Amino acid sequence: MAKCDICGKGIVFGHNVSHSNRKTSRSWKPNVRKVKANVGGTSKTLHVCSRCLRSGKVTRV
Repeated sequence: MAKCDICGKGIVFGHNVSHSNRKTSRSWKPNVRKVKANVGGTSKTLHVCSRCLRSGKVTRV
Protein backbone atom coordinates (compact mmCIF):
# COMPACT_ATOMS: atom_id res chain seq x y z
CA MET A 1 0.00 0.00 0.00
CA ALA A 2 2.07 2.91 -1.25
CA LYS A 3 -0.44 5.72 -0.81
CA CYS A 4 -0.53 8.52 1.74
CA ASP A 5 -3.83 8.80 3.66
CA ILE A 6 -3.30 12.54 4.19
CA CYS A 7 -2.27 14.00 0.81
CA GLY A 8 -3.06 11.06 -1.49
CA LYS A 9 0.45 10.80 -2.90
CA GLY A 10 0.85 7.45 -4.66
CA ILE A 11 2.92 5.47 -7.15
CA VAL A 12 4.14 7.30 -10.27
CA PHE A 13 4.97 5.40 -13.45
CA GLY A 14 7.63 6.10 -16.06
CA HIS A 15 10.43 4.49 -18.06
CA ASN A 16 13.96 3.27 -17.52
CA VAL A 17 15.85 4.59 -20.54
CA SER A 18 19.05 2.79 -21.52
CA HIS A 19 22.03 4.21 -23.39
CA SER A 20 20.61 2.77 -26.63
CA ASN A 21 17.27 4.52 -25.83
CA ARG A 22 15.34 1.30 -25.10
CA LYS A 23 12.53 1.94 -22.63
CA THR A 24 11.25 -0.41 -19.93
CA SER A 25 8.58 0.29 -17.35
CA ARG A 26 9.44 1.38 -13.84
CA SER A 27 7.69 3.00 -10.90
CA TRP A 28 8.53 5.45 -8.14
CA LYS A 29 6.98 4.78 -4.74
CA PRO A 30 6.50 7.46 -2.07
CA ASN A 31 8.20 7.13 1.31
CA VAL A 32 5.15 5.95 3.27
CA ARG A 33 5.29 5.05 6.97
CA LYS A 34 2.73 3.35 9.21
CA VAL A 35 2.06 5.86 11.99
CA LYS A 36 -0.23 6.04 15.01
CA ALA A 37 -1.81 9.47 14.74
CA ASN A 38 -4.32 11.51 16.71
CA VAL A 39 -7.46 11.86 14.55
CA GLY A 40 -10.50 13.53 16.09
CA GLY A 41 -9.39 12.79 19.64
CA THR A 42 -8.78 9.08 19.02
CA SER A 43 -5.62 7.29 17.94
CA LYS A 44 -5.67 5.70 14.50
CA THR A 45 -3.08 3.88 12.43
CA LEU A 46 -2.45 5.75 9.16
CA HIS A 47 -0.15 5.38 6.18
CA VAL A 48 1.59 8.77 5.96
CA CYS A 49 4.33 9.99 3.61
CA SER A 50 7.48 11.57 5.02
CA ARG A 51 6.60 15.04 3.69
CA CYS A 52 3.33 15.10 5.66
CA LEU A 53 5.17 13.94 8.79
CA ARG A 54 7.86 16.63 8.42
CA SER A 55 5.42 19.45 7.68
CA GLY A 56 3.36 18.68 10.80
CA LYS A 57 0.09 17.71 9.06
CA VAL A 58 -0.08 14.72 11.43
CA THR A 59 0.14 14.67 15.22
CA ARG A 60 1.73 11.40 16.33
CA VAL A 61 0.57 9.54 19.43
